[in-house]
Amino acid sequence: MSAMEYAPASVMLDGAAVETLRAQLRGRLISPGEADYDSARRLYNAMIDKHPALIAQCVDAADVISAVNFAREQGLPVAIRGGGHNGPGLASVDDGLVIDLSAMHGVHVDPATKTVRVEGGCLWGDVDHATHAFGLAVPCGFVSSTGVGGLTLGGGIGYLTRRYGLTIDNLLAVDIVLADGRLVTASADENADLFWAVRGGGGNFGVVTSFLFQGHPVHTVYGGPMMWPMDQAAAVLKAWQEFILTAPDEINGWFGFVTVPPVAPFPNEYQLQEMCAVVWCYSGPLEKGAEALKPIREALKPAIDFVGPIPFPALQGMFDGLFPAGLQWYWRADFFERYDDETVALHVKYGSHLPTMLSTMHIYPINGAAGRVGEADTAFAFRDANFAQVIVGVDPDPANNDRMIEWSKDYWLALHPYSAGGGYVNMIMAEGEERVRASYGGNYARLAQVKARYDPTNFFHVNQNIAPAR
Repeated sequence: MSAMEYAPASVMLDGAAVETLRAQLRGRLISPGEADYDSARRLYNAMIDKHPALIAQCVDAADVISAVNFAREQGLPVAIRGGGHNGPGLASVDDGLVIDLSAMHGVHVDPATKTVRVEGGCLWGDVDHATHAFGLAVPCGFVSSTGVGGLTLGGGIGYLTRRYGLTIDNLLAVDIVLADGRLVTASADENADLFWAVRGGGGNFGVVTSFLFQGHPVHTVYGGPMMWPMDQAAAVLKAWQEFILTAPDEINGWFGFVTVPPVAPFPNEYQLQEMCAVVWCYSGPLEKGAEALKPIREALKPAIDFVGPIPFPALQGMFDGLFPAGLQWYWRADFFERYDDETVALHVKYGSHLPTMLSTMHIYPINGAAGRVGEADTAFAFRDANFAQVIVGVDPDPANNDRMIEWSKDYWLALHPYSAGGGYVNMIMAEGEERVRASYGGNYARLAQVKARYDPTNFFHVNQNIAPAR
């Protein structure tokens, strides 16, 4: 059955079935017209505006099972919402049912095994708060308001990637509600094919109600931003690349083009200037942090240097204030093996003309521990790439959308021919089946087979969709 077959003929719902679902849920079922419907349907990316027929705010796995069974029986399309950060708005669906997990935000840390059980609606800030008290961290992303579910299921690139791997490399098990309403556990020992698929395959296979992660001893790191004037951008990008390709795993740092925020503690003379930046995270012994970054400081003295000891949750949340929910977002992504003189020059060309103050480009290193995992060991396909790149147009004003989108597309089109192919699924827009296939490379066929086993009718299709094998 194709995705289109799930589209309801109208938004007319069976009133008795809706009331039965409402009675079954411990959480709330929100319908259009209710006072908080608009706030409940609102997404992180305000460029996306969808109107679901119902929003089931689940509080436990039983609620999720009831919601899945209702949608299947009523022929409603389903979207799964964790943090709602998804760029193309795949956490919601017009005229369908949103299974909203945001009320499921419990975190349990076992200090003896250093494992962390996380409910499906958690944000990474919830996890950081809980683990930090035990001197632990789970490898995650770069913004603490990101949802655990979406980031994890797409792979999970972050500050600890070079030392401990992607988020999925630290995933031990999931509890997941399948399209037929069953709750199963997927791990290396149980439903191993499903466990392989959810480590990078996104929300294609069901609704994950809880994740079990391996935590690691991380508490205070040596981190923060260094910034240089734009006329040094080419030199900084080249030096950073060579440094990060051979650096010890404990050193991480992403390169980007940014506009300096017009606030303290940034020096007045640099505020609102476009600059290049590297945001560092050294997770080795704290007393060795300054020595670890000494080669960069000596080779290219930064104009702004805020790198120092910082609690890991503070580094994770450093940019949350710049990017509140409700901005306009447009992303384009690619993987790269390395940047030569030509690609560096293209980066400087486009990165020197950011369309809005919040627009940016980031290059994340994915070598180190993440690069030592086999290409076919998880669904995440680009283990041989060294870098994940994302071009981001972002602004509060919808009037700037066309300009941001044009800049993002032009920038991406200029660099894409030099890329490794595909893009990080967590950072691509709704770009079609060909782009999804490219993003999974040689793992796509196996993913389609797993999809056929666990979701043969493509019930879960509001995602970066993998069609079931025929």
